[in-house]
Order: sequence, then structure tokens, then C-alpha cells
Amino acid sequence: MSTVDFQDRASSCRWQRDYAEDLIASHGRIVVDFFDEGTSRRVAWSDRPQAARLLAAVTDAARGFDAIVVGEYERAFHGQQLEQLTPLLVRHGVQLWLPETYGPVDFDNPRQLALLDLLGVHSQREVSRARHRTTAAMRAQAELQGRHLGGRPPYGYRLVDAGPHPNRAHAAWGRRLHRLEPDPATAPPVRWIFEQRLAGRSVASIARALNDTGIPCPSGADPARNPHRSGRCWILTTVAAILANPRYTGRQVWNRQRTDQDDVEPDGTLARHREVQRWNTAPHWVISRQIAHPPLVTEEQFVAAQAIHTAPTPTDGAHRHYLLAGLVCCGICGRIMDSHWVHGRPGYRCRHGHTSSRTKTSPRPKTLYIREDHLLDRIRHERGLHRHHPALRSPDSVKVASYLCTATGRRRAAVRV
Repeated sequence: MSTVDFQDRASSCRWQRDYAEDLIASHGRIVVDFFDEGTSRRVAWSDRPQAARLLAAVTDAARGFDAIVVGEYERAFHGQQLEQLTPLLVRHGVQLWLPETYGPVDFDNPRQLALLDLLGVHSQREVSRARHRTTAAMRAQAELQGRHLGGRPPYGYRLVDAGPHPNRAHAAWGRRLHRLEPDPATAPPVRWIFEQRLAGRSVASIARALNDTGIPCPSGADPARNPHRSGRCWILTTVAAILANPRYTGRQVWNRQRTDQDDVEPDGTLARHREVQRWNTAPHWVISRQIAHPPLVTEEQFVAAQAIHTAPTPTDGAHRHYLLAGLVCCGICGRIMDSHWVHGRPGYRCRHGHTSSRTKTSPRPKTLYIREDHLLDRIRHERGLHRHHPALRSPDSVKVASYLCTATGRRRAAVRV
């Protein structure tokens, strides 16, 4: 059952079990149930709680069953999941019974294999079509109606009731619409941030002033909504995110983030996927045509704030290129080191947590610097790495950096200094 808010577990589980019992009538009996709730069929079996338990049971010689019966193919499999699962079932001598094959699947029968391929494509198409329809509807609701489509309100706003849901079925279930309203406690700091930016102040100086005056940062103002953050102080990225958020102009904005399905390394014979949240670029945002909620800044102020840049630029106008950006980790504090251009060469530094958004108050370790060319030489001469990663011996620095990005991912530290 993919959702729990608008589906009933008892009825969903019951009709699937009825199909299964009818299929195996006079052939056997069901000895144990595996029923996942709130998990999409797109998720790999090894990442579904109950399906993962079933996979573990299949490999157990004392499992107590010799076949798996599925109530409906589309509830269990998506795309090529069954094809990836087949070797495991065959290896352990476990049959698979499906209503679509009127009994046990014969993995040596070409006609049945073709049917399974068709069912997998149909299951995948069903999900894609539902996603497309839902996305198209949400796009229209945000653009034409300015509707708040869920999620946390931005700092400076709070959610208030906006009446019953326009869909009669949803309204009967008790669903209601919400809209944004300025928060008396957090709206003034947002207006102040834009005023200071328009006055020419840097993001760092604004963050430092907010910290010095003791104004709670977003995670500090609402810790229950942000349990994953410390809530101690303002940082540069928080102020920059507020300045770049067009919802403060009173227009509703949707699709600033997306969820991607990334392939990860196969677990045995089973391919796995993970959901990753990524930011969309501005051309992909959906912005309401009309003002949807009270603005905290005017559109003219917002546009003017985007045009202000206080970051230093190279005097020669040349582009600075760092091969190992995001891949170098400080061995003292564990942070990713900053890219830093010094004496005409690329390098990396770590200030051990100190940023220009904080006033210096206590001693801290000395800032760590390392040149990029020295670091690449250390990587090439580290024999322990070469046993498993011979590509790191390449004299071409670009190839070494490309291999590190491919092997570890840009977001993970590959080298500790």
C-alpha cells in the first residue's frame, strides 16, 4: 500500500490476500504475510521494510515456505524488479505465484517471460502517468490559483486556514486549504535583511549583525520544525536563501526542488535506487500570476536585491578553476575545505568552523592551507591508494580529479589533510 493517509490498510490487505488465497486454493496455504505500508512500488525490494524481510527469509533454509504468492503484480513490482529478483528465487528453489499467470511462474517459458516484461512496463507506465497528471495539476494550481501546495512556510510567514478543500471528496475527508500570512515575530527580520542588502551590505555582515543582536535564526525560532539543525546562529547560506526566495514578494512559488531517483551500486543481484532532493534552477520554477499572500517586500526591492553582488572578483577577470573542490576534507575538524586562490595558484583552506558571519570571540586552531599541486602529488605517491585505485597514478591532474569525483561523488570527501 503506497500511501497511508487516504487508503485503508484492512481493506487493501484483505482484497490482495483474497486474490492470493483463491490462486493457491487446493494447492497450499499461506503461512506468513509480508505487507508494506507507505512504500512506493518504485522502491527496490531491499529498501522496503517488509519486502527486505521476505528477501532475508528466502535465503533461510528454515524459512517454512516454498513459494511466494502475490495478490497483484503492480502492487509488488515496478519495471525490471522481478527480472532482477528471479535469480535469487531460482537459486533458493522458491516458486512465485501470480494471478496474471494463473499459478506458478515458469521462468523457462518464453511466453510467460514476455508477459512479465509487459506487466513490468505497464506498472512503470502507470506510475509515470500518475506522476505526470499530478505534476501538471499542481503546476496549474500554483500558477493560476496561487494555491499553497504543502510544505513548511518560509521564515517570516506562518500558515493559516484558507477554507475547505475545493475537491468535494477531499473536503469530505476533512482536508482544508492553507495560505501564508506574515508572522509577527519573524517577518520584521526578513524586511530588515532586504533593507540592509539594498543599502549595500554584504551577506556576511548581515548575518553577523543578526547574530550580534541575538535575533533567532530560522531553526532557532522554530526548533520543532527544524530538529535536524542546531539553531545556534545565522549563517551565510541562510541569509542568502532568504534574499533569493521570491515568495517574499507575495507570489506563490512551486517546484523549487525536485526528487531524483539515483541508481546506486547493486546489492547482489538486486539493483537499488535512492531518492535525492535537488534544487531546480529558476527557469523551472512555477510562479503564480497573481499575488497570493501578503508580501514582505515589493517586487522592485526583490529584483534590486538580486542585482547586488559584493563578492570579490579577480582583478584580472580570469576564471578560477579548482580540480578538487568539494573533495578535500580537513583532518582536524572533519569539514570540507574551502577553495582558496593564493599566490596565483589554486589551493584549499579550513578555518575550522569560523565564518565571517560570526564575531571572533575565542581562540581557535590555526587556519590550515594546502596547495592543490602539492595535494595531487601526495595522492599520486600514496601507494596504499594505488592498490585499489590505480587510476590515481595518472600524471594528468584532470583525470585524477575526474576519477575521484566519479568514484566517491562530489559531495563526499575523498582526501583527508
